[in-house]
Amino acid sequence: MTNPAIHIIIVAAGTGSRFGSDLPKQFCMLDKSPVLCHTIRHLLEAVPQAHIITVVSPLMVSYWQELATMHGVPAGRIVEGGATRWESVKNALDTIDDSDDSIVLVHDGARPLVDCDTVNGVIDATHPGCSAVPVVPVTDSLRHLNADGTSTAVNRSDYRAVVTPQGFMLSDLRQAYRLPYSPLFTDDASVMAAAGFTETILVESKASNIKITNPGDLALASWYLTHRL
Repeated sequence: MTNPAIHIIIVAAGTGSRFGSDLPKQFCMLDKSPVLCHTIRHLLEAVPQAHIITVVSPLMVSYWQELATMHGVPAGRIVEGGATRWESVKNALDTIDDSDDSIVLVHDGARPLVDCDTVNGVIDATHPGCSAVPVVPVTDSLRHLNADGTSTAVNRSDYRAVVTPQGFMLSDLRQAYRLPYSPLFTDDASVMAAAGFTETILVESKASNIKITNPGDLALASWYLTHRL
C-alpha cells in the first residue's frame, strides 16, 4: 500500500492586533528569518514530501511571495484567508484536489519551532474518524470559575494544553467543514467534534512548540532555536 499524500495547511492570515506591531507576527523576524519561514522549514524537515498550503491575508499575498523567495523558502500554494480562522482553513481545504485517503495537517503559522517527533507523531496517529491532537502539560495552577463568581482549584495534571499541527483524514475534515460557522470552533478538532467525529488521540508535544503571541515570545523562541537538541 502506498503512503497517503500529506497536505499541510499553515494558517497565517492573522493581523497580529494583539502583538502590537505594524507587521503581523508571522512575518516578524526571528533571528535571521521571518517566523513563517522557520515554520515551513521545520515542517518540511519532518515531512519533506508534504504539500504546503499557506493561508495569508489578501493584503499580504504579494509580500509573502517576495519574502519566501528572499529567504529561500517554498511558499507552497498561497490561499487568501477569511474573516475567521475557520474560514481560512475552509478556503484552503477547497483548493485540495486529492483522494479521500490523504492526510491533512493544520498548523499555526506563528508556531515556528514545531519538531519532527510531534509532526510525525500526529501523522502516525491520524486515522479515519478521529482527530490527532498534539498537547503539552499545563504548568500553571488552574482554577474553575463557578456560576456564582467563586472559583475552585483543579488538578492541573488532569489537563493538557492543545497545540498544533492537528491531523485529520481529508475526507473527514471536508465533511466537518460543511457545518456552518460557530464561535465555539476554537480549533479544527472542535469542528470535527461538532460533526460527530468525537474520537481524539492525544500526541505529546514539546514545550518549545510555542505560539508567538507577544513580543517577548520572539526572545523565547530565539533561545529555543539556539538551544535545540
